[in-house]
Amino acid sequence: MPGAVRTLCLAALLGALGAGGTELTLELPDSAQRCFHQELESGVKFTLDYQVISGGHYDVDCYVEDPNGKTIYQETKKQYDSFSHHTELKGVYTFCFSNEFSTFSHKIVYFDFQVGDEPPILPDMNNRVTALTQLESACVTIHEMLKAVIDSQTHYRLREAQDRSRAEELNGRVSYWSVGETLILFVVSIGQVMLLKSFFTEKRPSSGGAGT
Repeated sequence: MPGAVRTLCLAALLGALGAGGTELTLELPDSAQRCFHQELESGVKFTLDYQVISGGHYDVDCYVEDPNGKTIYQETKKQYDSFSHHTELKGVYTFCFSNEFSTFSHKIVYFDFQVGDEPPILPDMNNRVTALTQLESACVTIHEMLKAVIDSQTHYRLREAQDRSRAEELNGRVSYWSVGETLILFVVSIGQVMLLKSFFTEKRPSSGGAGT
């Protein structure tokens, strides 16, 4: 029985990793655009999730085109979004991230591109006429929990990266402000010393030029 449990749980784990997809974090320079291409069959579902991790106002332009060049999705200055679509044409689909509206801010963008539906974790699961056994139900539950854990880890990893970027940016601003205050205090102190010194400096009377 323990061997059967390990076998079914391993199948559940492999099923969780079986769906085709790509996760990538990319750097998007200012006034730049990055495009990706994927060849897909007709009638296939794909999902694009993206989020800006750091840079500027944490926003980016994104659009998706079908093989004929028709725009099927377009958003401007979005911090994050999700887009799902069932393909109607076979060919190369293109999705692009653009930072062309920014002249000095680099962006770090994370995206997850998933293709197709997730296969069943158990053989002939969709064609079964009998109820799942207790062991199979437990494996399905473990599978769903694993997916939830993976999604939660991705979410918290992105939040941590975004918060760290904001903290570093705030720390840099505080450091510059502290240096500026120090310089201003130094200049004001020297000015006050020189002003007080001028009050107590004895002025010598100008000597007259009378001679006999």
